[in-house]
Amino acid sequence: MSKVYLSLGSNMGERKVYLEQAVRALSQLDNTELIAVSPIYETAAWGNTNQDDFLNLCCLLETTFLPEDLLEQTQAIESRLGRVRHEHWGPRTIDIDLLLYDDQTLKSAQLTLPHPYMRQRAFVLQPLLDIEPKLTLPNGNKLAEYLEQLDRSDIHYHSELSLS
Repeated sequence: MSKVYLSLGSNMGERKVYLEQAVRALSQLDNTELIAVSPIYETAAWGNTNQDDFLNLCCLLETTFLPEDLLEQTQAIESRLGRVRHEHWGPRTIDIDLLLYDDQTLKSAQLTLPHPYMRQRAFVLQPLLDIEPKLTLPNGNKLAEYLEQLDRSDIHYHSELSLS
């Protein structure tokens, strides 16, 4: 089984409900176990900032899916939850990003691992480090050191996820 860290975000409709449904769907994937889920944080939009605030969380899965197969599964979950890709970094019902897959590095047309922007996004690093405070990149760099360099003033604890 491989350890995979994911980031989830939603800024349309019932944001928390979309996160709950996405995490539940991830936990129900074949040969996959949900190991941990971070608290939910509310954050301002990143990239395209002219949109509603996001709810974000991270989770840890153990899975036998290969990275690109898992990406296919996460995109199917996004589609089932109404995700439509209108614009880059635009509003979305749910966004599921693969951040880290074991210690693998990968660059393909569909997927880059580790996620290319995760070190620049406090809304990713904060919940990720809530799960695993000593987490490092495949090159050994500590993610906590990247978070220390970022502005965290627009990241606010929102709630815990309820999957019951």
